[in-house]
Amino acid sequence: MPHFIIDCSQDILLKNSPEEIMDAVYKVADFTGLFAINDIKVRLQPFQYYRLGDQKKNFIHVFGYIMEGRSTEQKANLSRQISIRLTELLPDISFLSVNISEFEAATYSNKALVNPENKNQDRHFGL
Repeated sequence: MPHFIIDCSQDILLKNSPEEIMDAVYKVADFTGLFAINDIKVRLQPFQYYRLGDQKKNFIHVFGYIMEGRSTEQKANLSRQISIRLTELLPDISFLSVNISEFEAATYSNKALVNPENKNQDRHFGL
């Protein structure tokens, strides 16, 4: 936790490498201090086929999924900081957006939580 999934038009990768874009999001997430650095996960999915508004040529959208418990202000700041950094990196992009959503702790599960040795239900157990 957290997961940042970046959807973008494939042409974005002609100007910036996937690593450069993912690193930008990763570093912002780390800089906020909201997450342990080893918990941050970033993925990028380019799209070859897409449709945008009239005279718009490309896009990037970041879906951020984080564990519940952060304030609205913290989530808004995270979204804003990612938007600012990606705007700096991709100044000519037609559409750039970020959305932060929460996982419910009660419905979240992972490998650590189902480990029978994890008596305290620590979602970081064994990591």
